[in-house]
Amino acid sequence: MMSIPRRLFLLLIGAAFVLLVLVPNASTQSYPTRPITLVVGFPAGGPNDILGRLMAEWLSARLGQPVIVENKPGASGNIATQAVARAPADGYTLLLVGPANAINGSLYDNLNFLRDIAPVAAITRESLVMLVHPSVPAKTVPEFVALVKADPGKIKMASTGKGSSPHLSGLLFAMMTGVDLAIVQYGGGGPALKEMIEGNAQVMFEPMSASIAPIKSGKLRALAVTAAARSEALPEIASLSEFVPGYEASAVTGIGVPANTPAGVIERLNKEINVGFIDAAMKARLADAGGIALPGSPADFGRLMEAETEKWARVIKNSSAKR
Repeated sequence: MMSIPRRLFLLLIGAAFVLLVLVPNASTQSYPTRPITLVVGFPAGGPNDILGRLMAEWLSARLGQPVIVENKPGASGNIATQAVARAPADGYTLLLVGPANAINGSLYDNLNFLRDIAPVAAITRESLVMLVHPSVPAKTVPEFVALVKADPGKIKMASTGKGSSPHLSGLLFAMMTGVDLAIVQYGGGGPALKEMIEGNAQVMFEPMSASIAPIKSGKLRALAVTAAARSEALPEIASLSEFVPGYEASAVTGIGVPANTPAGVIERLNKEINVGFIDAAMKARLADAGGIALPGSPADFGRLMEAETEKWARVIKNSSAKR
């Protein structure tokens, strides 16, 4: 058998090494080459699903591949988060990150969202709306507080699941006003809104994207928005902080991927999401949903989620949420 000259052998080894280094970069450059799945941890029809489908439509157009929304409800978003954390770290499985991801680590043992999911980009910070059924006689927040205090435990608060943003926003309200609400847990925003509209619960804290339609149709009445200031989407509705000084609650959303996803894939996704914030049509759709756009880098989104995690951990520590 003919032996390979030493110089040629070294050249072949060097070429093989270069290929090993460059192939991942080449695959990143061509990403994506097939459909992408965006996992949403709540049922269809709720605020997370609404925003997820809006982003899926945008990314499909920008990336040239279908982005398919897959609803995996259950355990306040934990089932979806764990499914994405265990998926291949190749950019073909995305997670719609929501406030539950900043909350669940303080509610459940052995969960570490900040370790298991890599941040890609923030999407919006969305105010919630304090909604009541039309049968509730209170027309203002002070009137509502007086009504509940006159008959503690009678008014039912619809929650979209233990540890969800609507749940903790309601707990924060109860803590700061001293009211006693009977909390009823439902399996997501869609079912909770349905029960509210049918009058089976009387009050609810719901993200604005899902609140605007029932407010405008008269099926539910808005008492306040939960952000620190009034919302451009509902400028006539007072901020809860006008009646309860220091109150603030909002839902931060974004996109995440499994930890160890290539940086090039994350950068591509981040770039395309941020383009949406300067696109007139996309900006209008986000505004119609009641969210304030949050442009920025993956690191910006990571820092924001750390801050949200710390905030809600304090609320959980001082409430009955974990019990």
